Amino acid sequence: MRYFKAILEYDGTNYNGWQRQINTSMTIQEKIEDALTVITKKHISVVAASRTDAGVHAYGQVIGFKLENNIPTERIPIAVNSLLPKDIRMKDIEEVDPDFHPRFHAKGKIYQYLIETGPIQSVFRRNYAYHVPQNLNLEGMQKAAQYLIGKHDFSSFRASGCSAKSPVRNLKRIEIFQEKDLLRLEFEGEGFLYNMVRILTGTLIYVGLGKFTPYKVKEILEARDRTLAGPTAPAHGLYLMKVFY
Repeated sequence: MRYFKAILEYDGTNYNGWQRQINTSMTIQEKIEDALTVITKKHISVVAASRTDAGVHAYGQVIGFKLENNIPTERIPIAVNSLLPKDIRMKDIEEVDPDFHPRFHAKGKIYQYLIETGPIQSVFRRNYAYHVPQNLNLEGMQKAAQYLIGKHDFSSFRASGCSAKSPVRNLKRIEIFQEKDLLRLEFEGEGFLYNMVRILTGTLIYVGLGKFTPYKVKEILEARDRTLAGPTAPAHGLYLMKVFY
């Protein structure tokens, strides 16, 4: 038996998220497993570092799986990609120890969220950036972000369906960059709660719009109450950029 770690890139627009589902064939996991099954002529199960939601994109999703055949490692992505839709690609692969687990062994992740400002959204960004018609106060958003960095109870920033045993997470970095009408928010942490990045983004957008002061974000964090935070930003602006091991 051989064990592998692979990196995937995908455009999540047409998919119902990462995780295989009974009522649809349009999941990233199913497309990958089906391609591997065709190649090996045996059902192959894969595990991912992050169960991305419908519409979420990835530059650096990490998966793990095992194979019994002797296909050369470097040939696996070529074979898999020949069977995948053009909006999913296996970019890299390596053999790993049998105990490797993409999710449990991850030491950190980087997510990116894109926001397009201005009155009219570009048609070419409609599936890849959240459109906020107003200009956002970048300085206020950056100041608010500093209150979120560090090890905290992020109960105010997790969705009701979150199954994590503890709401405590260590958020190492939030950086916000502006490139003309595009804002890029980058979040780096040891781990994230369900919808945490999207709720943090929605809250920072409220700061940018003047609905919250930067200090209000500190109060929301300390209150540990989801109802006080901003809305959950849409999925299509979110990207899983990198997973650290």
